[in-house]
Amino acid sequence: MDKTFEPSLVEARISAIWDEAEAFKAGRPERAGAEPYCIVIPPPNVTGSLHMGHALNNTLQDVLCRFERMRGKDVLWQPGMDHAGIATQMVVERQLAERQQPGRREMGREAFLERVWAWKAESGGAIVQQLKRLGASCDWSRERFTMDEGLSLAVRKVFVALYRQGLIYKDKRLVNWDPKFQTAISDIEVQQIEVKGNLWHLRYPVVDDAGQPTGEVIVVATTRPETMLGDTAVAVHPDDERYAHLHGRRVRLPLVGRLIPIVTDSYSDPEKGTGAVKITPAHDFNDFDVGKRHGLSAINILGPEAEMLLAGNEDFLEGAEQGEDLQWVLGLDGLDRFEARKRLVARFEESGVLETIEPHVHMVPHGDRSNVVIEPWLTDQWYVDVKPLAERAMTAVKDGKTSFVPKNWEKTFFDWLENIEPWCVSRQLWWGHQIPAWYDGFGHVYVADDEEEALAAALGQNVADGNIDEAEAAAIMADADRRAAFLTRDEDVLDTWFSSALWPFSTLGWPDATPELGRYYPTSVLVTGFDIIFFWVARMMMMGLHFMEEVPFRTVYMHALVRDEKGAKMSKSKGNVIDPIELVDRYGADAVRFTLAAMAAQGRDIKLSPQRVEGYRNFATKLWNAARFAEMNGCVRVAGYAPAKVTETLNTWVVGECARAVSEVTSALEAFRFNDAAGAAYRFVWNVFCDWYLELAKPILQGADGPAKDETRATTAYLLDEICKILHPFMPFLTEELWTIKGSEGPARSSVLALARWPQATAVEDAQAELEIGWLVELVSEIRSARAETNVPAGSQVSLVLVKPGAETAARAARWDETLRRLARLGDVSTADAVPPGSVQLVVRGEVVAMPLAGVVDLAAEQQRLAKEAARLTADVAKIDAKLGNADFLARAPEEVVEEQRERREEAEARLAKIRDAAERLARAAG
Repeated sequence: MDKTFEPSLVEARISAIWDEAEAFKAGRPERAGAEPYCIVIPPPNVTGSLHMGHALNNTLQDVLCRFERMRGKDVLWQPGMDHAGIATQMVVERQLAERQQPGRREMGREAFLERVWAWKAESGGAIVQQLKRLGASCDWSRERFTMDEGLSLAVRKVFVALYRQGLIYKDKRLVNWDPKFQTAISDIEVQQIEVKGNLWHLRYPVVDDAGQPTGEVIVVATTRPETMLGDTAVAVHPDDERYAHLHGRRVRLPLVGRLIPIVTDSYSDPEKGTGAVKITPAHDFNDFDVGKRHGLSAINILGPEAEMLLAGNEDFLEGAEQGEDLQWVLGLDGLDRFEARKRLVARFEESGVLETIEPHVHMVPHGDRSNVVIEPWLTDQWYVDVKPLAERAMTAVKDGKTSFVPKNWEKTFFDWLENIEPWCVSRQLWWGHQIPAWYDGFGHVYVADDEEEALAAALGQNVADGNIDEAEAAAIMADADRRAAFLTRDEDVLDTWFSSALWPFSTLGWPDATPELGRYYPTSVLVTGFDIIFFWVARMMMMGLHFMEEVPFRTVYMHALVRDEKGAKMSKSKGNVIDPIELVDRYGADAVRFTLAAMAAQGRDIKLSPQRVEGYRNFATKLWNAARFAEMNGCVRVAGYAPAKVTETLNTWVVGECARAVSEVTSALEAFRFNDAAGAAYRFVWNVFCDWYLELAKPILQGADGPAKDETRATTAYLLDEICKILHPFMPFLTEELWTIKGSEGPARSSVLALARWPQATAVEDAQAELEIGWLVELVSEIRSARAETNVPAGSQVSLVLVKPGAETAARAARWDETLRRLARLGDVSTADAVPPGSVQLVVRGEVVAMPLAGVVDLAAEQQRLAKEAARLTADVAKIDAKLGNADFLARAPEEVVEEQRERREEAEARLAKIRDAAERLARAAG
C-alpha cells in the first residue's frame, strides 16, 4: 500500500473498474430473479453545474442504491437531464449576442433550434461528468433527456389524451409574465425580493347617478400607480361603516374618466390604509379573483415587454372620457412601465389626484433568471384542470400507497393540493416540446399526435361545415404550401415541468409496454428537496396515477437545505456559496459524501464548512493507516474464516461489536436515517477498530507466533472487509481501492466491492468478552477524561488505585496491566481498601477507582479555575436566555442567528455539566 491515500490518483481508476465490471447496470442476468429497486434521478438542468444541493441529493440517492445493490437487489438508478426551457434558451441567446451573430428572431425558429441542439451536443450536460466525479452509481447506459425521441412521444401522448378527456383547455387568465423573456413562467421561477418603494395615495372622486361629482372622494393606495389606468372598480369591506353609504355608487377614474363601481368584498381590509382598494383584474392576481366574483371587465394596459399599451386599445378606451387628460394619457403609449409611472405621478401631483406619498418596503416578484420585475399579465394560455388529478394523489398518500419521510411534509403536500389552481402549461419559448395543437382559418383548434392527424381532422371538419368542398380538401392535402397556409401550429412550448411530471414512467419506455416499465414501475424511493413538492413531486403523483393507475414511487424522502457554516442560505450575492467540485478536488469525493450523509438528519438543514469535510478526510486517512498497519503486521484474509468461532477474548469482543455496527447501519439506512447510519459506521471504524481493537491487538500482532496471533491477523483482515462493506455506500472510492488491494492477499475476490454482498449481523455477542474488554475501554476512557478535566500534565504518569476491587476486576487489571498503563499513561496500578487522600474518584461499572493527584496538580488552583469557567459559562447561558426570551429579537433576527444562539446555549450547557462534574471530583479529592 502507498504511504498515503490520494483521492485524485484513485478516483478515475476506480471509476474505470466499475465501468469495466458494468457494476451499475440494471437487469444483470444473475439478478433476474432478484427484487427490483428503482430510483429516478431528479433530472438536473442541461445547463447546470453541480451545487451543494445536487451534491447532497445525489449522495443520498447513491447511498441507497449502493446499499440495496449490495443487498442483492436488481437496482436501477435511472439518470437523465432536463432540457430547461428558459435557462437553455437564455444561454444560447447570450452566446449569439457575445459572438455578434443574428439573434433568435432574426435567424428564425428552425435555425435557432438547430443551434440549441448543437450547443447541447458540445457544452450541455457537464453536470453528468460532475455527478460521476461524485461517485454516482447510475446506470449511465440508460441516460435519458426530456426532449429525446421517446420522451417527446410520451409528452405528446399525454397532452392529447388529457385534451380529449377535457382536462386540458385554453383560457385567458393571469400569469407570471417575464417581460425580458416574454413568456409566462412558473411560481418556482419567481423570486420575491424586498424593495424600498412607495405607497401612492390617490383620490378617486365619487359621482352621483348622473355621473356628476358629489364632492366626496375615496382615497386608495397603490405601489404600482401605472396600473390604475386599468382599474375597473374600487372595493370596500361590506362591514366597513365608513363606506356603507357608498355601496352601489361609482367613482370617476382620474385622468381616464371611466366610471367604475364601488363594490363590497371581504378582500378589502378595513385595518389597512384607508380600507378602500383599487381593483385592476388584468394586473393583479387577487384583483383578478375579485373581478370574477363581481363580473368586472379586465383591461390589459401593458404589452409583452411591459410597455404601455393604450393607443388603439379598445378595452381601455371604452367608457373613457375624451378630453385633455385622456390625450395626455394616450401620449404614454409605448413607454416603459417605470417611465410611465414617473410621468403619471407628476401628473397626479399637478392635478391634485395625489394625496400623499408614503415610503413603503415590500416584496416585489422578480424573474429568477431575467432579474426583471414580473408582471401579472392577462393572456391566452393552455391549462391543465388538475383538481380531479390532485384528489387521486391525496387519496394515495392518505391510504399509505406513498409515504413521505419525514412525515410532516405530507401536510404541505395536502395543503397545496387541497387549494390547487389550474396549471398553466404553455410557455412563449422556442426551446421545448411544441404544443401539439393546430389552427385553421375558421376558428377551430385541432389537438393531435402529429400534423397529418390534425390536417385530416381539419379538412374533415371544414368539409362538414361547408367551408371547403371535397375537391379543395384534396388539393390542400396534395400541396405542401397550401397545407402550411391552411393549418398553422401553436408556437408555444410546454412548461418544462410537464415533461418532468412523466419522468418515472416515460424514462422506462412508456407509452410502449417495455419490460423495464413492467419491472421497475412503480419506483421504490424518490429523493428530492422540499422546494419542489408542488412543482414536481405532486405532478408526478398525479400523472403516474392517471396514466399508470399506480403511484410512481412508494416513498418520498425529503432532504433539507445545505447552508453555510453559520446557517445562512448560500447565495452568490452573499459570497458564501461552496462549490462541491472544489471540495472534491481538495479533499476527495469520499470526504465530501461522508460529510453530507453524516449531517443529513431528518428535518434539519446542514451547516457545512470546509473544516467539516477536512475532518472526514482525516477519517479516511485514519482508515488507510489502519489498513497499512494491518498489512505491515501480516493480516491477510483466510479462507473459511468464521467470526463466530474465534476464541481470543479480544477477537470475540470485536466481532460482536462489528455485528452490532452492521445491524445499526442497516436499520438506519432502511429508515432513511442517513446521519445515524454514517455515525454508526464512523464510531465502529474510528473508536472501536482503530482506537481500541488495533491498540489492544498490538502486543499480540507484534508478539510471538502462535494461534492467538494467527486468529488476530485473520480477524483484522476480516474486519477490514466488513468495514469496506458498511462504508462503501458513503465512501465508495476509498473502500473499493482497499477492497482491490486486499483482494491480492488471500482468496480471490468474486466481484468488485460495489457488487459484493452486504454483511450479515450474524455473529453472537460474547457477554464475557464484553465484560472484560468493555471494562477496559470504559476505564481508560474515564481516566483520560478525568486527566483532561483536572488539567493533569500530558506527560505525567499518575497512579491508579482500585478500591476494594472484586476478584474478577483485579484479575482483569492484572491481565491488561501493561496495556492499561500504556493507554492511560499510568505509573502503576494497585489496590487499596480505601480511597487515598487527594484522589479523584471514578466509578467504572459499579466499582470505585481513584487517581491520587496530590502533588501532580494544585487542587485548590484547579478548583478556582473550574469555578471561574463555570461562572463564565453560567453568565453566557443567562445572556443567551435573555435573547431567546426577547420576543422582539426572535421576530427580527434571521432564522440562522436564532438557531446559532440555541446551539451555543446547548454547547455551553454541555460544557458546564462537565465542569461541574470535574469540580465535584476535585472537591472530594481536596477533602
